Amino acid sequence: MNLTFRTRVLVATVSATLIAVFLLSATSFLTSRNALLHSADQSLQQRSSPYGPEKDSVNLFVYANGKSLNVPAAFIDDTVRHEALDGHRTIYRTVKVQGQWFRELLIPAVLDVEGSCSNQICVEQNRGTEVYFIQFNGQVLELRNLLRNLFVAASVVLLLAISLGLWLTRQALRPLESVTNDIESIADENDVTRRLDEGGLDELGRLRRVFNKLLSSVEESQVLQRQLVLDASHELRTPLTSLRTNAQVMTRASELTPDDVHQLTNDMVTQVDELATLITDLGELARGERSEGPVVSLRLDEVVDDCVETARTYARIKHITIDSVTTATAIDGRRDRLVRAVSNLLTNAVKFTPVGGTIRVRLVDGALTVADSGPGIAEADYEHIFDRFWRAPSSRGLPGSGLGLAIVAQVVDEFGGQIVVGRDAELGGALFTLTLPVGTLPA
Repeated sequence: MNLTFRTRVLVATVSATLIAVFLLSATSFLTSRNALLHSADQSLQQRSSPYGPEKDSVNLFVYANGKSLNVPAAFIDDTVRHEALDGHRTIYRTVKVQGQWFRELLIPAVLDVEGSCSNQICVEQNRGTEVYFIQFNGQVLELRNLLRNLFVAASVVLLLAISLGLWLTRQALRPLESVTNDIESIADENDVTRRLDEGGLDELGRLRRVFNKLLSSVEESQVLQRQLVLDASHELRTPLTSLRTNAQVMTRASELTPDDVHQLTNDMVTQVDELATLITDLGELARGERSEGPVVSLRLDEVVDDCVETARTYARIKHITIDSVTTATAIDGRRDRLVRAVSNLLTNAVKFTPVGGTIRVRLVDGALTVADSGPGIAEADYEHIFDRFWRAPSSRGLPGSGLGLAIVAQVVDEFGGQIVVGRDAELGGALFTLTLPVGTLPA
């Protein structure tokens, strides 16, 4: 059964009141009952004492055989007979005899009876129980009246609790309804630029602030999404335009020389490769800040070694030397994402390293450095180097989408690391330092 929040608050309020009233009523009833019983039992104790009125006048005694001395037969039941026969304890109890309530005390005892035996007087001991009782009708009537009054009072309090609970629930939930209405209005208008009044420092104020923070995140995400679409459309337009132009030229292939046809074909393949690379990079960025799949413990040095071997196949074309030194390093991450980040750094280094140049790769204690002997990056470009689709003016004529380093930064953020760019003092080119939290190597 689905209950509204208002109903749940009302039920909780009424339930708490009902429990409190029940406990209070039960305590009052038990306290009064125990007080009346204690008073009656004290009276019975006085009667049973050696100096009590019953001792001074006449004994009330039931013998083991069931016969009685001065005890009305109506007071002799199975409990009295059992105690008279084999009783070893003092019993206080409330009994109803001939429509009347009595408080009764049973005490195991031995009655001495004088008799004659062989011309002399002897004493015979008879086992049984002494019976004392007093009227208890008034006390029972008081307890019944108290129970009735407590029931009436509890009913009145419960009705008041329901009425008051409805009023309090309405008053307490009015601010929450206001917040809900504002949120529904924002959702209906799909206006993520609006913000809620943050209010005070209470729970509703915190809810408003958290929702405003969520709206800010959604707005920022939408802005980045629009920017990504605009940038992607701009980047896609250039190779598509070139492909269209070359395709139109290819329609007149009969008028072209074989060298021209070969050149056009190579250009079209290059442009298709650029499109494929751009689409792949866009897919990586579309994953967002968190990729799918479990985070596992892996060896970063093995990932780097594999990426270096792959990069060397491209570096050989330009006779570039890749000097790599790695130490055993364990981290928590996803292998495919780390391979992508390291490969992008190495690809970037190969692209900007001149023919016959050098690339140096070092991995020590979770810090990966990739340095090259290329022209390096101007300090003015450091703050933009990891932006999407951004390329330095000196590299805009080179192949690439401007997304490689943005993907590297995204992967590093995902696994709680950091990456900085600078200039290598020895090789003179760009120096990228990627640092990730180090785990524990398996034994």
